[in-house]
Amino acid sequence: MSAAPNVYTHGHHASVLRSHRWRTAENSAAYLLPHLVPGMSVLDVGCGPGTITVDLATRVAPGRVTAVEITGDALQLARTEANSRRQRNIDFAVADVHALDFPDSAFDVIHAHQVLQHVADPVRALREMRRVSRPGGIVAARDSDYAAFTWFPRVPALDDWLALYQQAARANGGEPDAGRRLLSWAHAAGFTDVRATASTWCFATPEDRQWWGEMWAERILHSDLARQLLTSGAATAEGLRRISDGWREWAAAADAWFAVLHGEIVCRP
Repeated sequence: MSAAPNVYTHGHHASVLRSHRWRTAENSAAYLLPHLVPGMSVLDVGCGPGTITVDLATRVAPGRVTAVEITGDALQLARTEANSRRQRNIDFAVADVHALDFPDSAFDVIHAHQVLQHVADPVRALREMRRVSRPGGIVAARDSDYAAFTWFPRVPALDDWLALYQQAARANGGEPDAGRRLLSWAHAAGFTDVRATASTWCFATPEDRQWWGEMWAERILHSDLARQLLTSGAATAEGLRRISDGWREWAAAADAWFAVLHGEIVCRP
């Protein structure tokens, strides 16, 4: 039986890509880096705009990275990033993580960053990742946990933002609190050797607060998330403008602080 189609809640608005292009292997895959050595083959599932992908490719060269996305348009973003950084040891393929079009035991490392929270069946996805991992290889995943996000000061509009995001993500078949579930999903997928950890992004400097706050102030008005909330009737245009203003209010506070919690797993088949 095929899995239900994936619906990516955020979409690919410029404000979303601005956030995703900030991500690097160092700030988003540090838990995986000690396991990488030159010559490895890596599958990067849900590669997005490719900034992490290219970083991984530099670390495993002359090994190769295969970057996959669910559509050709999404995959083109990673191609553009690789070309701009002249990273040549990357292959590209359109693929669904529920049914990867690769043979068994094809890769040394399978990596997925902020993917399992969006897929229809994360356990099935992990089983597929396990299938294409060679014996002795690694399956690594990192996902945020929205219910564990915390911030100061407590701007009421941000509470509304969080509730609306969780509602929209679940309506799309995802699980926005995926970080805390990764270990259980890995066990359900048949992994017995799993190391589970956690890490955070923290936005507390004036520059970081401005960047994070302005990014979300724009996303809540113009991204696919905004369109979904308006179309479904979950929010009104006035309500979204109030949330956008709330993000700017938070970012302007001299002592504002925001922490994003991530769960992480390193699994060996």
